[in-house]
Amino acid sequence: MVKYIFDKIRPGRGFAHAFHLSIIAILPPLILVLVRLDFNLIALAILLLSKWRMFALHPRHWIAHIRTNAVDIIASVSFLVFMASTSTMWIQIVWMILFEIWLLYIKPGTSVGMVSAQAVIANTLGLVSIFLALEGAILGAYVLAFWSISYFCARHFLNIFDERHGRLISSIWAFFAAAIMWVLGHWLLFVGPIAQPALLVSSLAFGFAGLYYLEQTDRLSSTIRQQIILTMFAIVFVIIVFSRWGDATV
Repeated sequence: MVKYIFDKIRPGRGFAHAFHLSIIAILPPLILVLVRLDFNLIALAILLLSKWRMFALHPRHWIAHIRTNAVDIIASVSFLVFMASTSTMWIQIVWMILFEIWLLYIKPGTSVGMVSAQAVIANTLGLVSIFLALEGAILGAYVLAFWSISYFCARHFLNIFDERHGRLISSIWAFFAAAIMWVLGHWLLFVGPIAQPALLVSSLAFGFAGLYYLEQTDRLSSTIRQQIILTMFAIVFVIIVFSRWGDATV
């Protein structure tokens, strides 16, 4: 089903195909130029307008297309946020190159491995970038952002496996991620440049996604399962125990 939607919304020939390739080629450099000129809102508007293909088919498919393209929107906006968060040109260029890789190589993938990678990458980028995009916002805004990003990335991941309970599992995971943000938001800490809630949720998401992926592809042995679970516990332990709680702002 997911592969069918990908194939339908990706133009295969003619003017639409040429226009689509042109947007892919020029979008990251254009975003970089606008960010350098401090036209961040214009860059965001162009970024969102570039997703016009979601509405190219019958309106009854729009909701499904928005859900399918949510991870692309999350990742694309995240790259814009990262570019705008620094004034150092070479760092902005690095983010622009990574954006190109996302658009040209990662995003078009329709295999199980590539779709799984899309979900995990978008989840990580999105959770990290919201602390830059929403700096100074109320806690509720962060909680809502955590819920939305976690839900759409989980749905994107589970849909490729045709998971019957995908909506329920995604909702539970999104609630869990939002709850972590709500609790840790009262003691917001940073591990280097990354906020503790983003690091914690991203690490757990990567571990759970890895377990599910290996299980569904019949490559999950008891040894690998134990290694992944122990690694997840170790990461959570290090994040919690070695965080400088005394420097936290309540």
